[in-house]
Amino acid sequence: MRNLLLAIVLSVFTVVALAQGPIPVVATSVVLADLADEVGGEEVSVTAIIPAGFCPAHYDLRPSDLLAVARAKLVLYHGFEPWLETLLSNVNPDAHVVALKGPWNTPEPMIEKARAISTALGELLPEKAGYFASRAEAFAQEVQALGEELKVRAKELKLSQVPAIVMAWQADFAQWLGLDVVATYPPEERLSLKDLAELAAQGREAGVLLVIDNLQSGVSFGARLAHELGAMHVVLTNFPGAIPGAVDLPTMLQANAEAIFSAVESLEG
Repeated sequence: MRNLLLAIVLSVFTVVALAQGPIPVVATSVVLADLADEVGGEEVSVTAIIPAGFCPAHYDLRPSDLLAVARAKLVLYHGFEPWLETLLSNVNPDAHVVALKGPWNTPEPMIEKARAISTALGELLPEKAGYFASRAEAFAQEVQALGEELKVRAKELKLSQVPAIVMAWQADFAQWLGLDVVATYPPEERLSLKDLAELAAQGREAGVLLVIDNLQSGVSFGARLAHELGAMHVVLTNFPGAIPGAVDLPTMLQANAEAIFSAVESLEG
C-alpha cells in the first residue's frame, strides 16, 4: 500500500511539473522553430520536424515526429505540408494550430510571423503575454536594423543595375535587395531542356549577370543556365542551419545578402 501511495504521489508531482514547464511547441520547419525560440524564450520547448536541408512538401515523417506532435500544445506550420492535417486529426486534434503562410526570407514577413507567434503563445499563457510581445519586438528591431544595413550596401553596389534570373522561392528576397529580376523559374523537377533554352534566350537578351538558385530546390538547373549565359551562379538558402554561419533567420538574411554582394563585387573586379 505504501508503495502504491508513493507511486500516486510521484505521478501527481510529475503531472504538475509538466503542466508548469515550458509550453511544448512543434514547428514543421526550422524557420518556424527559430521564430518560436526567439519569441518564446525559456517559456517554450520547441521541436522542429523537418531538417534544414529538406523541402517540407516532400518530407517523410519519423516515429519521433508523431510523438512530438502528439505532445504539442502549439503547432506552427507553413500551409504547404500535405501530411499535417491528417496527422493532427489522428494524434492531437486539440492542439492549438497556427498557419504562417507566405514567404519568410525578408524582414517584413519574418517580423509578421514573429508577432503572430507571440499572439498564439500569449493565448496559451496569458500571464506571459507581455514577455512574448517584448521578445517579438526585440526581434523585429534586430531584423529591421539589419535590413536597413543590407539595403544601404545594396544601393552602394548598384544592385538595381544588375539583371538576374532567380529561382522562384528566392525572387522576393532578390527583389527586396534591389536586383533587376528578369525572370524566375520553378523547382528543377518541373523544368525541361526547353525551359533551359527559353530562359537562356531571355537571359542573353537582358544581359543577365547572375543566376540565383535556392539550395533546397536543387541547384543543377541554375548551374547549367549560368554556364549557358556566362553568368555568376549564386546559391542561397531558404532555411537557417543549411549553410555555415546561417544559424538563425537574421544570420540567414545576412548570409544570403553577402553571397550576392560577393558575386556582384567579383563581376566588377
